[in-house]
Amino acid sequence: MPSNSRLSRTLQATAPDRRRFLTQMASLPVAAGMLSAVTQPAQAAAGRSSVKTSARIVIAGGGAAGLTAASHLAAALTGAQITVVDAKAQHHYQPGFTLVAAGIKPQSYVVSDTRDYLPKGVDWINETVAEIDPEGNKVVTASGKVLPYDYLIVATGLELNYAAIEGMETARIGEDGLGSIYHSPQAASSTWAAMSRFADTGGVGLFGRPAGEMKCAGAPLKYTFITDDHLRRRNQRSKAELIYMAQSKSLFGVPIVAEKVRMLFQDRGVKVQHEHVMQSIDLGRRIATYRTPGGTAEQSYDFINVVPPMRAPDVVRNSPLPWTEGPFATDGWMEVDRNTLRHKRFANVFGVGDIAGVPKGKTAASVKWQVPVAVAHLIGDITGQPSRETYNGYTSCPLITRLGQAMLIEFDYQDNLVPSFPGVIAPLEELWISWVMKTMALKPTYLSMLRGRA
Repeated sequence: MPSNSRLSRTLQATAPDRRRFLTQMASLPVAAGMLSAVTQPAQAAAGRSSVKTSARIVIAGGGAAGLTAASHLAAALTGAQITVVDAKAQHHYQPGFTLVAAGIKPQSYVVSDTRDYLPKGVDWINETVAEIDPEGNKVVTASGKVLPYDYLIVATGLELNYAAIEGMETARIGEDGLGSIYHSPQAASSTWAAMSRFADTGGVGLFGRPAGEMKCAGAPLKYTFITDDHLRRRNQRSKAELIYMAQSKSLFGVPIVAEKVRMLFQDRGVKVQHEHVMQSIDLGRRIATYRTPGGTAEQSYDFINVVPPMRAPDVVRNSPLPWTEGPFATDGWMEVDRNTLRHKRFANVFGVGDIAGVPKGKTAASVKWQVPVAVAHLIGDITGQPSRETYNGYTSCPLITRLGQAMLIEFDYQDNLVPSFPGVIAPLEELWISWVMKTMALKPTYLSMLRGRA
């Protein structure tokens, strides 16, 4: 398995010519300035002159969405009692998991301490949220602590439902050709080890995604591209067969992006099987079984990247908060207005981040846009001056297509491409600058987001 330094040297050797690289890099300060400006309207609405209040605000969840919400509220309010409830002492930079699994970043790159991002004056209860009672306006922790609230922001994230795949054992990730990036930083690192062994020898590699909503739907695609490139760099591509098991008739939720990916897969020799949803896996025999319109289908593999089904955590699914009908009801996603993130039946409750039952919107980039809108409406309730801010479904997917190149795809509810850097980054072109954005610029922006500065 190559070291990170060896991979870095390889990337340098295959970078664009010096003139092109310097021209693109020169655009980054402009891009950085635009990056800090894109959320200014919502921030201005939420963060205008400090509002005095004695409101009790509970934030259920201390991940990206919860910490960002805490920072915005702490900056905008004076006298409020703001409490974050989350048992996780570590914070994980989840957009970096794919980089770890690609051998580009070390495992430590995605791990930090939750406490580092808690704003001054915000209380942190280091426990799991055990019950949400929106009718009684209270949250109960695992130890039985009751937290009454005037406003609640639900930011619990989602649950990786590995148990829905019969035969799957997360403890074996990294062994016998089994990879699964989403599980944890350690699993991402173990996936890199398994994939790297596969890239040394070739064989059959399986990729795909589950049915239903999921976080960062582009990640399974980008890992297919990354594996293809590692095979090529080791002169083993002719010895490998890569198969992408698409859960539907499309490769991506945005039609124009789906067609671009189809063309790239065709160019790289990646085979596609549509309407294949994994239902079981035999780890010893290395056989995955898929549900298809024609029945079940088995496929042997030498390497597989398992992406589990995803759903709302128990604490939300077992509360009155989920949708009761429609496409988001089955997996328990929270019933919120897609434009304001306010709950449709409990007006003092908001849902942000992965838990929100809205089309698309399960990325860190979505959090950056969702939270200021939800906070603006919450503060509008406190002041009696309703906010007009809306969330348009903005989602971003830095889709790596080979080591050293990526497409920075940004879109909204209507599947419109909404590039943040027109004239600098073309969304459907494989560019070095998009790679730089993904591997270097996005983490500092993400950390600024947690602190309410981006």
